[in-house]
Amino acid sequence: MSKKIVSLLLSLVIIGTSLVGCANNNTSTDESQASAPIENVQASSKPEQNEATVTVVDQLGRTVEFPREINRIVSSYYISSSLLIALGAEDKVVGLEMKADTREIYKKAAPEFLELPGVGTSKSISVEETLALKPDLVILPYRLEEFVEQFEALNIPIIVVEPESMDQFLECITLIGKAIGEEERAGALLSYYEEKIGEIRQLTEGLEERPRVYMSGGSSAFTTCTANMYQNDLIHLAGGQNVSEELTDGYWANVSAEQILAWDPEFIFNVNYASYDKSELTGDAQLTSVSAIKEERVYTFPSVLEAWDYPTPSSILGILWLTQKLHPELYSVEAYTKDAQDFYKTFYDIEITQEDMGL
Repeated sequence: MSKKIVSLLLSLVIIGTSLVGCANNNTSTDESQASAPIENVQASSKPEQNEATVTVVDQLGRTVEFPREINRIVSSYYISSSLLIALGAEDKVVGLEMKADTREIYKKAAPEFLELPGVGTSKSISVEETLALKPDLVILPYRLEEFVEQFEALNIPIIVVEPESMDQFLECITLIGKAIGEEERAGALLSYYEEKIGEIRQLTEGLEERPRVYMSGGSSAFTTCTANMYQNDLIHLAGGQNVSEELTDGYWANVSAEQILAWDPEFIFNVNYASYDKSELTGDAQLTSVSAIKEERVYTFPSVLEAWDYPTPSSILGILWLTQKLHPELYSVEAYTKDAQDFYKTFYDIEITQEDMGL
C-alpha cells in the first residue's frame, strides 16, 4: 500500500488500533502532564488555507514566518528527520544529519536518505553546505541555537526544536506538522499517542506498587536520566518509578555505585546505543546485592531499527515495550508485537519482524 493511500486511511487505522489482550487501569497524577497538551496542540494546528505564508512559534519561542509551500527541507537532527518520515515528507528532504547510513530505520523506510548530503551533527552544522541545497526550511536542534542568526541573515527560514520531555515532543510533532503542511498526519500521530497512553493508564491505574527502575545512559552505566528527560516520562507512563527522578539538574547525570545501591532498583535498563555492555553493572562487585541484578532483571532497551527510548515517533513503542517488561501479566508479548507491527505499517509503511524489534 502506498503512503498516499495510507494517509487517506490513517484516521480509520488509528481508530481501529487497540491493545490486544489488555485489561485493567491507570497511572498516578505524575503522568497527567503527558496527555494534557495533546488536545491543545491539535486544536491549534488547523491550517489557514487562504494564506500564502505560515507562521509558527518554534521551541526557542521564536516567531517564524515562511511560505506555505515547502518542498526542500534540511533536517540536521535525527529526531526531526525520523518525524519527517512519519509525516510522509521524506521526499521533500534534501539534506540531513551526518552518518545517515548508520540508521537502520532509514534503510528500511526512507532509503533515499542514504544518498543525501550530510550537513550537520548535534554539535555543528555547515551553513555554506546547507545554503547550497536551497532549502525552503531548515530544522535545527536547540543545541545549535548559535547558528540561528547566521541562517536568519541569509533569509533562510529556520525552526528550532527541543523535544527533551514528553510535553516538548508532542509540541514538536505539532510544530513540524504545521511548518510543512502536514497537520492531518501530525494530528493522527498525536491521536495515536493519546490513545495508547490512555490504554496504558487504564492498565496500570490499579497497581498498588510501582517497580523501581534505573535507566543508564549512552556514555556510561553510571549515568542516568534526570526528571527533566523524556526517559523519566517513559518510565512513569509504563507504570514504573524512576529511582533517579530526584535528580533535577540538567539531563544525563553521573551517579555512583553507592547511590545505585541506596536506590536498589528492581529493574535496570541500559540503552541500545550504549558505549558499554550491561555487564558493567551486572559484573560490578559493589552491585551484587541490588535487587535487579540478583533477580536477573537487567535488560537492554530495543530495537534494532532505532532507539525506542528517544523522543522519536516510535518512542511510543518504547513505552509499550517497557510496560510489557514491567507488567507482563497486564500486557503480553504477543499484544505488544502486534501493536509495534501495526505502528510501523501505519506511519512508516513498512513490515517489521521480531528481529527488527530486537525481541
